[in-house]
Parts: sequence; C-alpha cells; structure tokens
Amino acid sequence: MLAAGALLALVLQSRHDIDREARNRSVSVAQTFAKSLGLREALDAPDPSSILQPLAEETRKAAGVDFIVVMDTHGIRYSHPQPDRIGKRFVGTIEPSLAGRVHTESVEGPLGKEIQAIVPVTSPQGDVVALVSAGLTVKSVTGVANRQLPVILLSIAGGLALATVGTALISRRLRRQTHGLGTQEMTRMYEHHDAVLHSVREGVLITDGEGRLLLANDEAGRLLGLPDDAEGRPVDEVGMDRRMADLLLSGRVATDEVLEAGGRLLVVNQRPTHPQGRPQGRPQGSAVTIRDSTEMRLLSSRAETARRRLRLLYDAGGDIGTTLDVVRTAQELADVAVPQFADFVTVDLADPVLEGDEPGPDSDMRRTAVSGIRADHPLYPLGTLIDFLPSTPQARGYGTGAAELVPDLRDAPGWHAQDPARTAAIVDYGIHSLIAAPLKARGVVLGVVNFWRSQKPEPFDEDDLFLAEELVGRAAVTMDNARRYTREHNLAVTLQRSLLPQDLPEQSAVDVAHFYQPAQSGVGGDWFDVIPLPGSRVALVVGDVVGHGLHAAATMGRLRTAVHNFSSLDLPPDELLARLDNLVQRMDQEGDGSAPMGGVMGATCLYAVYDPVSRLCSMARAGHMPPLVVAPDGTTTISELPAGPPLGLGGMPFETMELHLAEGSQLVLYTDGLVEERSRDIAEGVEMLRTALSHPDRDPQASRRAVLDALLPSQPSDDIALLIARTRTLGPGRVARWEVPFDPSEVGAVRSRAAGQLEEWGLEELVFSTELILSELVTNAIRYGAAPVHVRLLRDRTLTCEVWDSSSTAPHLRYAAGMDEGGRGLFLVAQISEHWGTRYTPEGKVIWAEQPLPTADR
Repeated sequence: MLAAGALLALVLQSRHDIDREARNRSVSVAQTFAKSLGLREALDAPDPSSILQPLAEETRKAAGVDFIVVMDTHGIRYSHPQPDRIGKRFVGTIEPSLAGRVHTESVEGPLGKEIQAIVPVTSPQGDVVALVSAGLTVKSVTGVANRQLPVILLSIAGGLALATVGTALISRRLRRQTHGLGTQEMTRMYEHHDAVLHSVREGVLITDGEGRLLLANDEAGRLLGLPDDAEGRPVDEVGMDRRMADLLLSGRVATDEVLEAGGRLLVVNQRPTHPQGRPQGRPQGSAVTIRDSTEMRLLSSRAETARRRLRLLYDAGGDIGTTLDVVRTAQELADVAVPQFADFVTVDLADPVLEGDEPGPDSDMRRTAVSGIRADHPLYPLGTLIDFLPSTPQARGYGTGAAELVPDLRDAPGWHAQDPARTAAIVDYGIHSLIAAPLKARGVVLGVVNFWRSQKPEPFDEDDLFLAEELVGRAAVTMDNARRYTREHNLAVTLQRSLLPQDLPEQSAVDVAHFYQPAQSGVGGDWFDVIPLPGSRVALVVGDVVGHGLHAAATMGRLRTAVHNFSSLDLPPDELLARLDNLVQRMDQEGDGSAPMGGVMGATCLYAVYDPVSRLCSMARAGHMPPLVVAPDGTTTISELPAGPPLGLGGMPFETMELHLAEGSQLVLYTDGLVEERSRDIAEGVEMLRTALSHPDRDPQASRRAVLDALLPSQPSDDIALLIARTRTLGPGRVARWEVPFDPSEVGAVRSRAAGQLEEWGLEELVFSTELILSELVTNAIRYGAAPVHVRLLRDRTLTCEVWDSSSTAPHLRYAAGMDEGGRGLFLVAQISEHWGTRYTPEGKVIWAEQPLPTADR
C-alpha cells in the first residue's frame, strides 16, 4: 500500500510537473519568438506567411515545441505546422493577450489536445499588433511521463525488495533476541520485569557512560535516599553518599565491596555494561546491585566469633597433650591460645606438679610456659618460682578454683601489690586486661593459666571468661594425665635404676662399656649385667622384658636377681637359661598371663661366660638378638648362635655355643631397641651396628660413642641396652697348673710346688694358708673323688686355688663333734678363704677357694 501510494503520488507529481513545464516552455518560446528581430517588419510585408512560416517552423523544431503560430489581432494565422491551417482562425482565447497579458490554456486544437501560450506582439508605441502562440500537444506531454514511469516502477520495486529483505532480517533478529516471544508475551514480560525490579529487596542501579542515573528501583531509592526524579540526572547530583557516587562514577568492577552509607553497611557489586562489539572509545555505563548487610554483618560477626572460639577449642583438643610431659603440655596450651585468644599466655604450675606429685594448698608457683606475640614483654620469665600474694587474682583463683577476670589492670591494687615495679612495667608495656584461670582436674588445682591482652583495645569480657574456663578445663585433664604419668614414670625410673647395676663389679676378664636409655613412652624391662665368676671368669648378660611401666621394671628386677642366683651355682649358659625359663613359667602361673600384675608378657635373654685363661666364650640365648664379635683386626661378624625360644614358652632346650676369642676382641650384646626403628627394619639396623663397630683402634668407650651416634634415635620408642666387652687374658705368668697322681702321698709334693710358686709370685704371706687349703682339697679329691686330679693356681685380683677331679659328687661343709677324727677340712677352708665353692664341668667338678691378695699386690 505504501508503494502504491508512492507510485500514485509520483505519477501525479510527474504529470503536474510536466504540465507546468509545458506551460512554462510554451510561454518562453512564444515570448521569445514574439520579441525576435524582424517579426514586425515581416508582419508589415505584403505576404507575411511566406516570411513567418519558415521562421516559425525552424524555431519550433529548435525549441522542442509542437507548434508556433503567428496571427493577427483577429486570430487569423500567418503560420502553422500544418500549412493548410494558415489563414484560418486560431483556436483558442485571444482576448487576454489582446489586452497585453500572457495567457496559457489547454484546448482541443488542430493537433489534438494542446497546451498553448498566447503572448502579444506590441509596437514601439505599445499597441498590440499581432499575437504569437506556442505549445505542446498533450500526447507529447503524456509520452514524457510514460517514459519516466518504468524508472519509477523499478525504483519502487527495488525499494520493496530491500524493504522486504530488511524486514525479514530485522524480524529474524528480533525473534532471536526475544526468543520467539510475540508482542503480548513481550508486554507481559515487561510488566513482570517491572514488578520484580521494584519489589525485590535488593537495590538495582543502571548508569550510562556520562554518569547519569538511567534506572533506580524502589529498594535502591530507599537505601540511598534518592529523590523521585533521580532517574535521568547525574549521579553526583541526586544526593547519594559521596563514596557511593565515586564508586558509580568510576565504573570499575566491584565484587561484594562493603560501603558505609547513611548509617548502613551496603554490599555493592558493580559491572560495566559494555556490549560485545561496541566501538572503542564510546562511553559505557554500569549495572549495580546493592544489599543491606547491616544486620547480617552483626549476625555474621557473632557467628565468626563463635566459629573462632569453636576452632580454638578444636585446635586445643588436637594440639594439647601430644605427649605425656607436663612442661610440654603447658607450653602447648600457651601456644594454642596465642594469638587466637590472647596476646600473651603464661602457665604457672605448683612446683610439686612438675615432679608428678599432688600440690599442696600453699605451694609456690613455677612459671612453666610462656608464649606471646612479642618476646620483649616484662612478664616473669620462664622458670621463675613465684609466691603470689593472697590479694592477686592468681592466688585467689588457685585457692578457690574459680577463674578471675580483671578487665583493667590499671585499677587492680591487689595485683599491683605483688611486684609494684614489674606490674607498672607491664601496664606501661600496654598489657591492660587479664584472665587468671586455675588448672583444675579431678578436684585438684594444679596451677593457674594467665591470659593477657595488649593489642586489642577491648578488655576481656564474660564471654572470654567462659571460653578461658572451657579451654583450661580441657587442658587440665591432659595436664593431670601428664602429671600422673610423670609420677609413674619417675617411680618406674627410680625402681629400674635401683634394679640395674649401679657400678659394674671389678674383674680382670674384660674391659666394659655400657649404655641404657628408657623409651620415651615409659620405662621398660631391658637390662644388662656383668657378673664375676670364680676362676677369673665373667658372665655377660643382656635381657629384655616386653612392655613398659612398673610391672616391666619389677619383672626385670626379678629376672636379674634370678640370673645372679643361678650364676652363683656356676651353671653352664644353656642350663642357666633353662632354669630361668622355668622361673618365668612359674611367674606366668601367678596370674592369668595377661594381667599387668600377673605373669610375664614376654622376655628374652642372652647369657655368655668368658674365661680369660682359656679364652673360650660359651653363650646361649633365649629369643634374643645375636651378639656381634669384633676381631682385633676390625672384622665384625654376627654370631650364628642358635636362637632358642623366648623365656616362658618351655618345652624346647637351649643350646650353648663356644667361641675362641683372641685377646682384644670385642663382644657386643644389645637389645632390639637399638637396631629396630619405625624408619628401618632390624636387618638394616644390625648392618649399621656392624659398620659402626668395624674399627680395631677403638676401645669399648669409643665404640659405644660410635654406635650411639650411628643408631640412637632422638625419641626412642623402646628401651635401649648396650654392653660392649673387650677381652683380656691371664698369661702363663699368672697361671700355675699341675697334674696330681691319684695317691695320698702326693699331697706333700703339691704343697711344696704351691709354696714355690707363691714365693715366685711374691706372695709369701699366703704360703701357709694356701698349703692348708690345697692339702684339704687335694686329700678330699683323692679320698672321695676320681682320677685324674689336677691343681690350678690363678693370680688375679685374688689368689684362686682350684682342685679338679672326675667325680661329680660335691663335698658338704659339716660341723664335727669334739671326739670326731674328721669333718673339719672344709670348715677350715671356709674359714681361711674369702670365698669357696664348687662348679661342675663335663669331665667332673672343680672345688675352688679364693684368698685376697696382700694390699701391695692388688
């Protein structure tokens, strides 16, 4: 319709313009011809037509009109395109022209419908002497319009095509942008959007690139106090808070940025509205959302405070009490509370608590732990013994068991009385508030924890007091557990130290270095021993009782005592372990085998006997680690000693193995705590031990240091016992041995040889007693024993007389009556000698007696 209307308008306009143009051209041509030179002379000629007709036709063709007619004042033509029309009357209205005016009209003339103009031809005097008419036929005018009509139609068709394509593209884009929504849906969506925009409890602002406020919903107006006419005005002229206006004008990205405006805490989010593809340099606006978080901030602050307090209590549960050490636990408590709760924390424990004892009511306090945000504080230093005055909050809290809150230390005269100079320095330092919370567990107050505040200007309040009580209450149980463990540990250590050898006995068979360290978790049942035996021999013992604590230490003491007793019988190693095994079985039968005060949970032992005369070492083990032998050249080997079952299992025999040890060899006995650790297995630990010992130039003490440097863990999980013995020998110059014929008459010869040997050794003072002892022992061997018989004298720290025979019958000491002829021999031996006894060998027995050497020979 638009195109049709345009076409009609264009056609009418074209026809009007062509008609007007035809009239104007007709007038112009007629006036020009009327004023042409020679026209008046031609009119005065006898035959004007002969002159005017050619001239008119020539002019008509040049001017592009259809006719030029010259006529007289009566309308008689002098010229016409159709010559037969010359001399005839002009068709048209000539009166206006005769009056001197130019007249145009449309008439039905000889050429058809014509548009013509009629102009007068005047004389110099101004009189109208002739008329000139020029014009166009309507057919000519219509032909021009018809020739323009295709162009107009093509233009309209192109416009329609472009409009159709443009409309299709625009419609397609609109459908895509509106997701296919129609006008009704768009209207309804706009209404919903407007309703939601102004009803949500979140402010929405939209600004343009020039800083004008384009949109503000109701909530934004309420939060920012905007006037009703704010939209369309510059942001800085609507009366909003300056900081909010600066943020909107900056156009920067803001995410949950908190601003205070009008007494409210507003959470602002701002994003630039910069559509993709927008030309660079053009201003861009911003979309802003605003939330009122004033009440939420208060609630979140309270929730955050509660969360921090719960976190503190949670950390305290995991970080306090990692060890059963009172001092370490106190320091952990102080470290947990700084800086989460207080700026400085000091822990003062009653002095007896550090030893594991229960504190008394008047016990002095020792500063056991200190932690703070700075190290230059004026508080009492670590380790100070403090006697708090009754007026101090610490003394009151310790006495009543209730926590004390001091909001302002400047106004605390009872606290200032403790140490005026120090308390003044504390206040000047900036510490202004205190909570003194007693460590109370199981009805016993162990000490006081002091929480000091300096950086935070607010003093401690009642909520802080409750938190301090909760924190200290949880820590107090752990502290009391550590105290009880310390007491038990000290008792166990004291017991074990009393059961272990304090000083190793004097002997000449070996040079000894030893080491013992209890496990970090508590005293165990490891032990070692060096037991002198008759004949200058020595027994080396290492044992291990499974478990820790008093029961393990007590069991260790019983086993060590049993080993001493069995060794006094001079039993071979395998037989001694067999008797020890029987003892452990009886101990197990005393309880149910698992009760702490009942049987033995498990025990191992290694028993070795070294003879410095023969240089033989016989040993046996019951489930214990094998010994290491270090040769004089540094070669270190692990003895292939049969393991044997642990003590208490019974039913299996123990085996004895004999080694020949060169002088200067080292025999290394140890427990599994030395070589076994979480980070390595036993085989690796034994190899490390062997490597550390492979140095021939070291004495036992140096070897011990090397072993400990290589294997001793910083925090041993098991007891560690180590015994290193370097062998010695009694050379031929200190040993005398004779075979004795099985004849009583040879007793005198034995006495003579012994006297001579003692004189050679310079022991003349012992000749008489030695002759008497040998006389009695040899006589008994010949009378009651069996051949062969031999005698051996050993000069060591004592003079040892030994009489060997093949009989296994042991003599017994008797008290003879007054009329008895015998029975006094062993009695005399017992009176003369310092020690005497019997030991059995595979070939028989040995009766021995020891005499102390003169003082100068010792």
